[in-house]
Amino acid sequence: MSIRGISLLAASALSVFAAPVRVLNTDFPDPSLIKTDDGWYSFATAGNGVHVQVATSSDFKTWELLKGHDAIPGPFPDWTKKDGPEVWAPDVIKRDDGKFVMYFSALTSKDTSAHCIGTATATSIKGPYTPNDTPLVCPLDKNGAIDAVGFQDDDGTRYVIYKTEDADTTIHLQPMKSDGITPNGNTTTLLKKEPEDGILIEAPSLVKKDGTYYLTFSSHRFDTTKYDAKYATAKNVAGPYTRQGQILKTGDKTNNGTVTSPGGADFSEDGKKIVFHAHRNGKDVSQGRAMYRADISLSDGKITIN
Repeated sequence: MSIRGISLLAASALSVFAAPVRVLNTDFPDPSLIKTDDGWYSFATAGNGVHVQVATSSDFKTWELLKGHDAIPGPFPDWTKKDGPEVWAPDVIKRDDGKFVMYFSALTSKDTSAHCIGTATATSIKGPYTPNDTPLVCPLDKNGAIDAVGFQDDDGTRYVIYKTEDADTTIHLQPMKSDGITPNGNTTTLLKKEPEDGILIEAPSLVKKDGTYYLTFSSHRFDTTKYDAKYATAKNVAGPYTRQGQILKTGDKTNNGTVTSPGGADFSEDGKKIVFHAHRNGKDVSQGRAMYRADISLSDGKITIN
């Protein structure tokens, strides 16, 4: 083979390696990401017969769904809908005391069409997680709140980022006490939807690298091909955040062909990896959303899939 041929082959291999990889070909929406001493874990929205799904990996490359394992089996507290809480978008953090806190959204008993955000604790990463008696955030005057995710800054301060379901579908920042459960101060608005976002923004995730905060979020409805992942940056955790553009969109290449409706991206704590979901079967949303992984780099306010 010629040197040119070898170069083209190497470039082709690099291109394939750089593309996001589908790692779970089952319905696993809204995946979150956390690394512990014994490997990687991802938690996902209710499906496959459980309230909160769990997947694991030893190397981030190959993932396994823990079939039948429910990280938060219940019972659920009185603030949740009795005949099915419909748990969405769980996210897990590890506290300094070694315990784990899960943020999740569930339908409420006061308004069974609205979700609010709850917390649950466990001594093991896999659970079982025990929900707390009161919700963390429950703005029913804003049609509820979803998509809570934890973040710890360099100085040790903890935060929860979430979105409200009001007309502006606003993304908020809530300072927390060290227990990860108790609010500590007022919320700050980070982003509101813009005309380019369609009817909503959602699914925030936050990471810091070299003094810059990177906030990812999705826009448009998940069941349309316009659904995507965008990001904004700031020099202060509370903003102001400047929009930078898309990182994932329909038509992007993966190891499984092009992707449809990618979004719900979540950072690893070091900002080197993400997981996200996309439709399993092209435009057929009835087949659910598969989980993908990708390596990324953060530099000079830019996110690159590499």
